[in-house]
Amino acid sequence: MVALLLMLAGCHGSPRDPHTVVFLIESSPANLDPRIGTDGQSEHIDELLFDGLVAHDASFGFTPALAQSWEQPDPLTLVFHLRKGVRFHDGRLLTARDVAWTIDSMRTGKVISPKAAAYAAVDSIQAPGPQTVVFHLKHPDNFLLSNLSTGAIGIVPCGSGRDFWRHPVGTGPFRFVSQQIDQDVVVERNPLSWSVLPRIQRVRFAVVPDAITESLELEKGSADVAINSLPMDTLPVLAQRSNLQVAATPGTQIQYLAFNVRDPLLKDVRVRQAIACAIDRDLLIRTLLRGHARPAVSLLPPTHWAFTSNVARYDYDPARSAALLGQAGYKPGPGGVRFHLTMKTSSDAGTRLLAAVLQQQLAKAGIALDLRSYEFATFYSDVTRGAFQMYSLRWIGGNEQPSIFDYAFATRSFPPQGGNRGHYSNARLDALLDDADRGSDTARQRADYVEVQQILARDLPAFNLWYLDTIVVHNRRLTRVNPTPSGSYTFLETVDLAR
Repeated sequence: MVALLLMLAGCHGSPRDPHTVVFLIESSPANLDPRIGTDGQSEHIDELLFDGLVAHDASFGFTPALAQSWEQPDPLTLVFHLRKGVRFHDGRLLTARDVAWTIDSMRTGKVISPKAAAYAAVDSIQAPGPQTVVFHLKHPDNFLLSNLSTGAIGIVPCGSGRDFWRHPVGTGPFRFVSQQIDQDVVVERNPLSWSVLPRIQRVRFAVVPDAITESLELEKGSADVAINSLPMDTLPVLAQRSNLQVAATPGTQIQYLAFNVRDPLLKDVRVRQAIACAIDRDLLIRTLLRGHARPAVSLLPPTHWAFTSNVARYDYDPARSAALLGQAGYKPGPGGVRFHLTMKTSSDAGTRLLAAVLQQQLAKAGIALDLRSYEFATFYSDVTRGAFQMYSLRWIGGNEQPSIFDYAFATRSFPPQGGNRGHYSNARLDALLDDADRGSDTARQRADYVEVQQILARDLPAFNLWYLDTIVVHNRRLTRVNPTPSGSYTFLETVDLAR
């Protein structure tokens, strides 16, 4: 570590721009086109560059964004009235044509998007005037507002094609400056912002995949901030540094373990349940996470109106795990090994450490877990095309609305149409999601979502591990730092630099 520190000191001998906030991220965003990028870095940075038609409030309701108002004259029609005078970063005025193009480019395949399935209910979009957008639906869609919100999508200029990611142009409080893959992304304050005008001039998102290097960069002041990327055991040390501050808040980000249900071993639900029972989550939270997490039983946050805790649970139970594997026909072989599985991870240190501990815990159940670590872009490509047996990632922000169930588990959401990467399919779940999507009775919708959560807990196409606290480590020269439960980067819109 001393040698690494000396090397880093040599690499950063020249003074950096004091007006630029250096924000450490573990990997490059996969695609900064908000119609395409679904990885965490893409969505977080896109949320600074782009706006949706609506936004979320603290209670997961909807508030105006690019649309200052909207109405639904009938179940198949949704009318949005856009704000006047909103301009894109390049000076162009935002009009209804831009909104129509953004959604239609995904629906028609002009841009191949994993988000396209979210707009399957849209029959046509009309722009009768520059500030009016009319969505005509094939059937009622209660998810549509969520899928038109900031963070879920961003409105792009009319005509933006497949190479838009090279220089994205939005209406958000920051505008794109440059990107060097695996090095950095630079954004700056948008002087044309219609909403908040950031106090800071520029942010450089520096890609630093190694957690030790991240810590050292923060300690010696060559970086300003990192969020949810540092090993928990470094936090007490960093908190003692006079130039640093640690800010934490209970979060809604959820860590999950995903299974490929087409795999010959994992297609048996008893094997998936046995794996869940072999994982000591409480121990992992106490040790790896230093208590900065809460066990999860659903994708939805516990405060959500559709959340239920009345689901099948998989507490740590080695005896139950062994019984389930025995029922599935997998008896212990030489060395107690029942079978081998492969878990793919990114090169992120935290993810690799989690995988290593899971390897130890599953070994006690007779499951030999082989680990394969890849650079993030390769790992994520494999995940999105279903080339895996197991992997672990986080849902960031998207799990704050029930539409996550459709995106992640509906049969119609197999990639590239959605995020059902494990190719799980359940006809009853599909029917419940359709009913909730098209109905207007809140009590009936909640009943649908409760049963959806119960089905997913029983079938276990993915195992929800825990809700992570949002933890921001920042240089004290940054003030007004207020982390969000979702772990988004939107706190950059209001932070300031000490004078």
